[in-house]
Amino acid sequence: MDLQDQLKNLFPDHVPTNEPEKNEDTPHKLFVQKEPLICKFEKRKGKVTTIIEGYEGDDEDFKILAKEIKTKLSVGGTFKEGAIIIQGDYRDKIMKILQEKGFKTKRVGG
Repeated sequence: MDLQDQLKNLFPDHVPTNEPEKNEDTPHKLFVQKEPLICKFEKRKGKVTTIIEGYEGDDEDFKILAKEIKTKLSVGGTFKEGAIIIQGDYRDKIMKILQEKGFKTKRVGG
């Protein structure tokens, strides 16, 4: 007995529909600015961090970008006060990701 038969037994009055659900998952367009994003290297409380600053677009876009970077690098991080803070020194990898998206980047520190 497959799942459809079991569902028919549990819910005999239900009529299944074959229409696929519409999922409006369109990719979000990020605002690409002319000024470069700044990738800094800092130590905070003895821990190495990479900080990305200088985004002129909407904070929601910057949060989406932060989530994408954290997911691609499989690292922890946060978005605070207009900056993305990533745990570890990933400046080169982050700069490469941002450049692929069309952003200009500038390396600062160390």
